[in-house]
Amino acid sequence: MSQPYSQPYSPYRSAPQQRRRQSLFSGIKLRLLLAAGIAVFTLVSYAMKRQANPITGEAQQVDMSVNEEIMLGLQSAPQMGQPSRNFAASQRVDRVGHELVAALERQLGAQGIEQPYRFEFHLLDNTGQNRDSVNAFALPGGQVFITEALYRRLPTDIDGPLAGVLGHEIGHVLERHSAERMTSGSLMQGLARAAGVAGGTRGSQQAAGMVAGLVHKSYGRKQELESDGWGVKIMVYAGYHPEALLTVMDVLEAASPGSSGPEFMSTHPRPANRSDYIRQIIGEYFTDGDLIGLRD
Repeated sequence: MSQPYSQPYSPYRSAPQQRRRQSLFSGIKLRLLLAAGIAVFTLVSYAMKRQANPITGEAQQVDMSVNEEIMLGLQSAPQMGQPSRNFAASQRVDRVGHELVAALERQLGAQGIEQPYRFEFHLLDNTGQNRDSVNAFALPGGQVFITEALYRRLPTDIDGPLAGVLGHEIGHVLERHSAERMTSGSLMQGLARAAGVAGGTRGSQQAAGMVAGLVHKSYGRKQELESDGWGVKIMVYAGYHPEALLTVMDVLEAASPGSSGPEFMSTHPRPANRSDYIRQIIGEYFTDGDLIGLRD
């Protein structure tokens, strides 16, 4: 009796299997090539966005001119909120802010440096849903804001702490931090997009975006400390004792008693860590003799 025909065993894959395998590897190769192209384009574009800071002279990755920063800040300012109805407090913020700028310009002028930014200082109304927003911030080009919620927590009988807040925000403008953040944000987004394409799944894209976000937050912490350094120096230039900035750190600490979580998840260092840095900057730049007679 004849045996039924059976195909002999072959160690080789069938043609359809080989085609599927080749197709799979072709897809992976295409994704990797596309991801590499996105990454290279992103990195080259970022490297070409390099300018010298007009104040510090240091090279920075920035993708706009000083005039463009100023125009962006002026255009964005009306969207930041309603101005305070407390005329006297608004006048005080304006007076102290321009006092700091004048002192800074005298100091820079003695070094042959022209200050190119257009500074304006605003006290924001907090009577609406943002009444508990304890905050101060600066837009590109010199628009500086402080909320009433923060202003009310500062002493009113001395100007030093207010000068510390405004000096810190002036520092953000001088260091072009907003422009840097926008440029570095584009870099992180581009690299995250490349990583997501290489991974090929939605999960890999989300993970890449999360990592990019954490890296980008580290820029914020570094910039906050740089601005604290400027705050210290500008206060001394204007005749204020820089330790008044430590009072601001105490206010910020008291304003967020329930904050928790690791510092790397935040764009701002904890106030206690900033206080340590402020003391370090004071000791590095000024002697005890330099600080004699300065006002609170």
